[in-house]
Amino acid sequence: MSGAEADLVLRARRAWVDGAFRPAAVVVRNGLVDAVLPFGDAVDAAEDRTVPDEHVLLPGLVDTHVHVNEPGRTEWEGFASATRAAALGGVTTIVDMPLNSIPATTDVDALAVKRASAEGRVAVDVGFWGGAVPANAGTRGPLHDAGVFGFKCFTAPSGVDEFPHLDPEQLRAAIAEVAELDALLIVHAEDPDLLVPHDALGGRYADFLATRPGSAERSAIARVVDGARETGARVHVLHLSDAAALPLIRAAKADGVRITVETCPHYLAFEAGTIPDGATEFKCCPPIRDDANRDALWAGLLDGTIDCVVSDHSPSTADLKTDDWGLAWGGIAGLQVGFRAVWTEAVRRGIPLETVLPWFTTGPAALVGLTDRGRIAPGAVAHLAVLDPAAEDVVEVAALAHRNPVSAFAGLHTLGRVVETWLHGRLVATAAEGVTAVEGVLLVRPQDTQHVRNDRSGTILNGTEAP
Repeated sequence: MSGAEADLVLRARRAWVDGAFRPAAVVVRNGLVDAVLPFGDAVDAAEDRTVPDEHVLLPGLVDTHVHVNEPGRTEWEGFASATRAAALGGVTTIVDMPLNSIPATTDVDALAVKRASAEGRVAVDVGFWGGAVPANAGTRGPLHDAGVFGFKCFTAPSGVDEFPHLDPEQLRAAIAEVAELDALLIVHAEDPDLLVPHDALGGRYADFLATRPGSAERSAIARVVDGARETGARVHVLHLSDAAALPLIRAAKADGVRITVETCPHYLAFEAGTIPDGATEFKCCPPIRDDANRDALWAGLLDGTIDCVVSDHSPSTADLKTDDWGLAWGGIAGLQVGFRAVWTEAVRRGIPLETVLPWFTTGPAALVGLTDRGRIAPGAVAHLAVLDPAAEDVVEVAALAHRNPVSAFAGLHTLGRVVETWLHGRLVATAAEGVTAVEGVLLVRPQDTQHVRNDRSGTILNGTEAP
């Protein structure tokens, strides 16, 4: 630890350090964790605070699957509202999806437009995914060089015309291209040949569920595995819904295939049998399946087959959530509440908080190479959250920072309340006052393990701020 006065020391009887809770004094200097000391050690600091004994100190959460939608569909969500929701949920880093914004982030110019939309308006740190669509095949290198964290593709129609899906041949070519770039391909994996064509379906959830069987996920994932096995590419399966795909993924990992997989809070907190007819706020693709499937997803997390839990926050305006399951927009808004929904279900299942935390911190951080966050350790970015794990709440969508008050989590009784959120060692949000500072920075993919100073904020990041 440097001998100069620290900016902050944050003391907690229960701080999550090295995978366990223990008493600690977290010393912050220049936006980084400078040292983790015994709870009572004397520290010369400008600010010295102690977390209440009933609260726990966590690293800020990392969410690598967020649809911000700005520019182009900012009425669905935008950088200001999305990042405020993140901060209030203890999420201090998000990575934005290349759709449903217009233009989609499929070339360097579109990335520049998106960064300009976000600049100076983000309450947490924000990185960006690029898109892999048919039109940019063979030309994705410049977008990779511009700092996107990888490339997203669909194997079935995406739901928006400006982001077409890849057919099997195009998917194989994309996997080969990312292997050559040593990039990461993240895949919405559903086989369109196994989906049931439809227009209007009416109000019964069971009718919608039948149009997107688990076999469609398994078929597409098998193609992704085959491509990664052949090329050595790094691939990631997005929003796994079908637990029957877990043996395939587990076997691929055992064989050395460079594959990771995520699931989402809505697949862990809800099950098909309790979704009311007409409640299209629960519509997402792939869909929420039955309770036995949910149990198997939890088992896949516990045995390490599933690497992380991220929100797939994909909101829309209320008018797009018509009560017809075939016509409604397919996306769930849950960025602010996903962690506490999973924690609530974990408590019901007897799963401790220290088991849950890696799914929301080191897991997604490792996916995108941001090894400087998701943990409380010397050299890490001082992104921190104070959680009251026993606090009881009912989700009121009108009180969320999401732009539109529509969410499958409405009315859910939850445990856990994020009391404070710290970004680069500065208090930026509290449960009592809301977001009090907008000081997030724009990130690019880390090029190596060197720390590079961010000239605008004075903080140090593992990577660089976007130009």
